[in-house]
Amino acid sequence: MMSRKRERVYIGAVIVFFYIPILSLVVFSFNYGRSLMNFEGFSLRWYRELLFDPTHSQLTEAIMNTIIIAIAATFISTVIGTLAAVSLTKTRRSVRNVVFNLNNLPILNPEIITAVGLLLVFTTFSVSRGLSTMLLAHIAFCTPYVIITVYPRLKNLDPNLLEAACDLGAHPWKALRKVIFPEIKPSIIAAAMIAFTMSFDDFIISLFTAGNNQNISTYLYGMRFISPIVNALSTIILVFIFTIVITHLILQKKKQKQEELKK
Repeated sequence: MMSRKRERVYIGAVIVFFYIPILSLVVFSFNYGRSLMNFEGFSLRWYRELLFDPTHSQLTEAIMNTIIIAIAATFISTVIGTLAAVSLTKTRRSVRNVVFNLNNLPILNPEIITAVGLLLVFTTFSVSRGLSTMLLAHIAFCTPYVIITVYPRLKNLDPNLLEAACDLGAHPWKALRKVIFPEIKPSIIAAAMIAFTMSFDDFIISLFTAGNNQNISTYLYGMRFISPIVNALSTIILVFIFTIVITHLILQKKKQKQEELKK
């Protein structure tokens, strides 16, 4: 009994350690004053400034850049990674092992090494840095995560599914679309969510490849002082993330109930 109580206390302490700063951030996003320590009264001042004040146009641009890059990188890396995972199931083991070892390098490498490497590539080929180079960089480091997420699910499928669909007259691409992709849909969604998170949260690689453009992380890094607007922005991002997670859980439960009813 004591061990269980200690475990609960330990887990509770960890949760408090991680979430109290986030909770304080949310609370002070509604603070009227600039203080990050003393609550001077409830107000939506910082939300109004964030959304409507033209003096914060750079922050608005950084937010848009972050969202656009994250969505584009997620879509492209998910398509490339999923197709790569499908092709790996049909290759020889020796080739597959080599590809996986190369695929794991960007994941195991420190981000600073990847960032410097990408910077050298763009500099060598005289590619001017901007949103396009940042997008290419995000696709490059998101794709390996997609591959390692989708491949295990593909590996567990019946290897004859694709061949059977083709034998019944389906074109290979149609067989992938109608037979394989529905079976691995949860893995594809999970891979896309990981890719989106990695791209949205990235700082070091974006700093080296974005040139004069900024995303949220590089914009905040360049701020001279922490403005309460950051609290408002962070709170909006948290609400957005929780909404996606809760929606996903609700849809997952509905799907499980439908499958149980079918059985």
